[in-house]
Amino acid sequence: MQKNTLLLILSSCVIGLSVSAQEKESELNPVTVTASLAQQRASETGRNITVIKGERFRELPVHSLDELLRYVPGVEIQARGPVGSQSDIVLRGGTFQQVLVILDGMRLNDPNTGHFNSYIPIAPAEIERIEVLKGASSAIHGADAVGGVINIITKSFAAKRGAEKLQFTGGANFGEYGLWGADAGLVYSKDRLHLAAGLLTNQADGVQQRGTTGFFQNTTGSVSAKYFIAPKWSVAYRFAYDSRDFAAQNYYTTFLSDTASEQVTSRWHQFRIAYQDDKQSLSLDAGFKSVTDHYSYNSISIANNNTSKLFQALLSYQRRLSASTQLVAGGNLQEKRISSNDRGDHSLLLVSPFVSVTQTIWKGFTARPSLQWVFFENISDELAPQLDLSQKLGQFQLRGSVGKTIRDADFTERYNNYNKTLVTSGRIGNPNLNAERSISYEVGADWFAGERLKLSVTGFQRFHKRLIDYSTTPYADMPRKDNLAPGGTYALAKNISSVETSGLETDLQYIQPLANKQNLTLTAGLVWLSSVSSDATPSFYISSHAKFLTNFSAIYAWRNLSLSVNGLYKKRERQSLPAINATVSRDYFLLNGRVKYAFWQQRLGVYVQVDNTFDTQYSDLLGTPMPGRWVMGGLQFNWSK
Repeated sequence: MQKNTLLLILSSCVIGLSVSAQEKESELNPVTVTASLAQQRASETGRNITVIKGERFRELPVHSLDELLRYVPGVEIQARGPVGSQSDIVLRGGTFQQVLVILDGMRLNDPNTGHFNSYIPIAPAEIERIEVLKGASSAIHGADAVGGVINIITKSFAAKRGAEKLQFTGGANFGEYGLWGADAGLVYSKDRLHLAAGLLTNQADGVQQRGTTGFFQNTTGSVSAKYFIAPKWSVAYRFAYDSRDFAAQNYYTTFLSDTASEQVTSRWHQFRIAYQDDKQSLSLDAGFKSVTDHYSYNSISIANNNTSKLFQALLSYQRRLSASTQLVAGGNLQEKRISSNDRGDHSLLLVSPFVSVTQTIWKGFTARPSLQWVFFENISDELAPQLDLSQKLGQFQLRGSVGKTIRDADFTERYNNYNKTLVTSGRIGNPNLNAERSISYEVGADWFAGERLKLSVTGFQRFHKRLIDYSTTPYADMPRKDNLAPGGTYALAKNISSVETSGLETDLQYIQPLANKQNLTLTAGLVWLSSVSSDATPSFYISSHAKFLTNFSAIYAWRNLSLSVNGLYKKRERQSLPAINATVSRDYFLLNGRVKYAFWQQRLGVYVQVDNTFDTQYSDLLGTPMPGRWVMGGLQFNWSK
């Protein structure tokens, strides 16, 4: 199977490379802000950054943002359910809590659990681009930026003064298992005012599971505005609402009695005031996130009710000191809270100042030292330094980076099952957890073949100390036994002594307009990973990441007809649990496809889509089987002036 999959991907690359034409450099080497908060060409950052345009969401066979990320080179999505129900985002073999998700500069990682980090409160119609930075970034973005950063930049917050645009988009789809969905978007810009709004909803009865069906009802809506109150001053605001109601059987346990369902509702407020002139910029961002989580293990159990809140503020100052020197400095404030009948009531405050200097030492060579100091309430403070280097040599860009990363435990890792009267098994929190520490090294190169192809290769290592993960622990070894059953076996959150992760990743981007109104876009990536732990008992999430992963997407358009596909091949450790008839296979291959025909000056399109074309039976995590082949069709509308 692996051989056939690799042949398929290599064949796609060869087909793409055999065609010749031109494309703008900015497509392959865009201006990004994720590496340093300042605008830089991706090739000058010293980091491996992939940029996805927001419009890709409507062009590819995907339903939700986590599905869009699933086929980005180097990104591993461990999906528990389809169409945005729940997914864990993994970069470079870390745990799902070690990826930081950002929306217009504000952190989205949930204080309760990292399982909610893929619930990104933004409608796809509002997205300008998504920047995926792979590797350490705690020196700039603080805690949690261990495996990498997912940074969503929206159209309204990125809007420039003087632009004029009016655009409406919409769509609907219907399919098997009672599937139906819809999306809509509005973007308006004129002179000093910029408005954007969007809606995405998907629901289905779902496929049959053990004692239940895999239903879901997922909806996201957002609205935002930006206004230039003066030539150099602007204010911006966003409100978003996100609701997920889904079957959660075996999402968090591997018990036969688990027929769970869950409802997660998020509200997001974000505000920015900013000043910018030719040499400097100053911005103050504030964000407030409130998440309510209602989890029912089965029909006779007492439901868990959790409310988590995150308030944050980010002050950022940028100044170009000279033609070769740029300074970025600022500070971040976060207050995290939870109120729960399972975990109790807790709060945490942290403050983290940072500074970064980008220096061109000679032509083509850039160095950027960065430093962030994170002060935790009631926890030891942590210093996170980093150095990024970049050297341009003709068509090649050489880069390297070394840095320290940190991550503190979330409330689930610290207090899970602490408020219950009796717990006979399952995952148990540990309030005595220390913050994770790691040192990451990477070296890589980008090859720009003309103006249509970019090929990147990166080798990396991460040396983790005190990594937090769940490990099987008998009752006798549990540090707290107050509400536990003697003789029971539990999954205890603990600081594993050390974990060493090594890997190699390759990324390919190919963007090519062809003759006769044809166009081809291709992305592909391959990742090899190895993790070794000093803990004798394998931990859950460290052992679940892919050992080999390749994912890809392709879009071919000819006149009014377009064909888009995406897919992946994943190799990992095999797991099985006969008690619930669950298996995680050694590997699997997944392919999705869509054929669309556009008319009425390409304002209206109809399409047929097949998810999981080859009807692969697979799970990303034990006990959570994903749907087989799923056939659907839909309409798309696009009007602009």
